[in-house]
Amino acid sequence: MDADAWDGCLLETPGGDDHPFLQHAHLRILEDCRAIEGRIWAARYLTARDAAGRLVAAMPMFVKASPFGDLVNEQAWVDLHRRSGRPYYPKLQICAPFSPVTGPRLLRRRDAPEQLLSRIIGLVTRSAASSNLSGAHATYVNEGDLNLFKKAGWHARSNIQFHWHNQDYQSFDDFLDTLISRRRSMIRSERHEVAQRGVDIQILTGPDLREEHMDVFAGFYLSTFEKKNCLPLLPRDYFLMLGERMADRVVLVMARADGRYVGATLNILGSRTLFSRSWGGVEGFSFLHFEVTNYRAIEFAIERGLATLDGGIGGLHKLKRGYQPVTTWSAHHMLDPAMDNAIAGLVRQEGALVAREHLNLAGQGAYRRGPLLRR
Repeated sequence: MDADAWDGCLLETPGGDDHPFLQHAHLRILEDCRAIEGRIWAARYLTARDAAGRLVAAMPMFVKASPFGDLVNEQAWVDLHRRSGRPYYPKLQICAPFSPVTGPRLLRRRDAPEQLLSRIIGLVTRSAASSNLSGAHATYVNEGDLNLFKKAGWHARSNIQFHWHNQDYQSFDDFLDTLISRRRSMIRSERHEVAQRGVDIQILTGPDLREEHMDVFAGFYLSTFEKKNCLPLLPRDYFLMLGERMADRVVLVMARADGRYVGATLNILGSRTLFSRSWGGVEGFSFLHFEVTNYRAIEFAIERGLATLDGGIGGLHKLKRGYQPVTTWSAHHMLDPAMDNAIAGLVRQEGALVAREHLNLAGQGAYRRGPLLRR
């Protein structure tokens, strides 16, 4: 696939300029480091061209042979298929691999007609059926694409993440001033304790980022999975290639104490969003995770004028530190009609619970009520 054609299509897609995870360079890194290697992840990039051969639409699709790297909990659906004597895997996945980040999944030029997009979704369904797959799933879909999938009869599933939103803050203290007293005091206390330990923290991006930095982070990343007795989602080479080929998109926050690195968080920079990806570090440094992953990232976002800090999966602790709940979406279509109806019922039940939980979490936020709360 020609890089300029693919990236040109991505950049013309609504939201595509803020989604580096589907850039040609990033997908190529995933292939070159064999994170996408044909057994568990088999790439099937769907493309549509006009009469002149110009790429007008594309979709990143993968045949998944196991739950490894799904990043969406579908165990109940796996169990439902097992009880009915049907296999759930392999399945067709439309996503940015290993990236639980909302964004476009149907890339298209500005002049791409909506009927073409509908035809592509229909082709996805037929492709899954002809390959004897259980179904097709588009995960972490933005609302524009979600509506297209829903029009095609796919089922919308919701979940919750925590994101920090920049309200035109001029400084970190400006942000703190919008919080309730106990949260403001908590954050200041945590930052003070890290500072008292003499931890030196650097933010590295672009030409300041070197191979040794990415190698240190890769070590932290791999050890995190080792401690949990889990296989790492990504190999060491992924991080080295990322630093080499996409240094301008990498924002690496590194903490050093006693002559060694003690923690680091990898962020990926979009045009309006900073995406927090992974943290790793040694034990014995209280609150270092919050300083490196949350507070330094917030400072960076304020300095760069970014709109959002995407906190990724999980982390109820983020709510106390100024993040707010946001709804994430996925779209699903099962090939077997009985399974599709069953999944539709499960999604409806789950959606009601997620909506109630969202309201509950929104009421537990760290911000002050009344006129002092920025909107």
